Amino acid sequence: MEGSFELWVMCGSFVLLLVLGVPVAFAIGLSSVATVLAADLPVAVVFQKMVGGMQVFSFLAIPFFIFAGELMLHGGIAERIVTFANRLVGHVRGGLGMSNVLGCTLFGGVAGSPLADVSAMGSVMIPLMKREGYDADYAVNVTTHAALVGALMPTSHNLIIYVLATAGIAAVSVFNLILACLLPALFLTLANLVAAYAVARKRGYPTHGAFPGWGPVFAALLAALPGLLVIVIILGGILSGVFTATESAATAVCWALIVTGIAYRSLSWQGFLAACAKACKTTGVVLLLIGISSAFGYFMALYEVPQKTGDWLQQLSGNQSWLIFLWVNVLLFLLGTFLDMAATILICTPIFLPICMKAGMDPTQFGVVMLLNCALGLNTPPVGSTQFVGCAIGGVSVGQVMRSIAPFYGALLVTLLAVTYVPMLSLGLPAWVGG
Repeated sequence: MEGSFELWVMCGSFVLLLVLGVPVAFAIGLSSVATVLAADLPVAVVFQKMVGGMQVFSFLAIPFFIFAGELMLHGGIAERIVTFANRLVGHVRGGLGMSNVLGCTLFGGVAGSPLADVSAMGSVMIPLMKREGYDADYAVNVTTHAALVGALMPTSHNLIIYVLATAGIAAVSVFNLILACLLPALFLTLANLVAAYAVARKRGYPTHGAFPGWGPVFAALLAALPGLLVIVIILGGILSGVFTATESAATAVCWALIVTGIAYRSLSWQGFLAACAKACKTTGVVLLLIGISSAFGYFMALYEVPQKTGDWLQQLSGNQSWLIFLWVNVLLFLLGTFLDMAATILICTPIFLPICMKAGMDPTQFGVVMLLNCALGLNTPPVGSTQFVGCAIGGVSVGQVMRSIAPFYGALLVTLLAVTYVPMLSLGLPAWVGG
């Protein structure tokens, strides 16, 4: 079959490089070069596709969202959110676990990054929970799973990456995707609360005093409100037409500077420099992935990888839509355990989006499914970056955490299946706003 040799070279070299421990970006680039050489094409094709893939104005939203999240991380937002969450639900059995879920969800909406969420909230909540008698594996599981909600929040730069990955395949609006993620994010938060409460009751964790009253709760909410307003500013600005998604990201940075530097006065010069350095590093990695994935995607399209994968899935599932969706979820989960979130989105969207669209799934709904699978991969070895950070903070092994992870995995899987098979969970809010 024409092109089959080059396709084997591309896939085989990519898998081999990953197994050898080569960083994902370099594995993608080297496999693209190997494919060019096997096809006897000019090597300049790889660099042309890389440069073309990065020259998109909308990509400006990515460094801005990343920088806003880093400013919030280093600006003392987490402590105020923890105080509010503790006062609201700390009196319930296993209250610190419930507070952790609520706090991680709120901070995830501000930072838009599961890894930043675990770093900030975990540093505060995991040691506190251990001091209060909670097991380390429970504290880590609650934190790492609640932090995954950040991948679905309006400040998540991965939403922008998905929209850009759909170029040439489907027309997906950034604002519609933001709206589509809100109800699944709420669903996942409720599922995490149920899991945390169920485990707390089973293990007999204590309550933490009486409910302090609504006065202290509202006082804590007002203290945390300036940081939380970034979500309202982004949604309100885009919905009202005041600014685009790219401009909303820049506005988020300005607001983060105002809140942490002026309102809270908690952002030190050292913290500001650390936020700048981390944002530059993360942006560089993400843009390198985007550029190299553009070249990789060119060869996938050239050798008809989506079409061949789609034919294989149709044969495997007997052309039944629900079974195709199930297989796509399984494959996305498996790939997400080996690849970083951005890499999974950039590589897998051109392959699986056409398949799911042909089976009847809306591209905006598929975006939410993709983000949830990527989030699940963040908490699963061998990559599992959020889990490794949580275990490091909690001083517990990954193996110990994995032994008690089932209830929290269950919360994620229930949310993923609900989003996959109940389209209105993700499409209802965009349809209502647009209607």
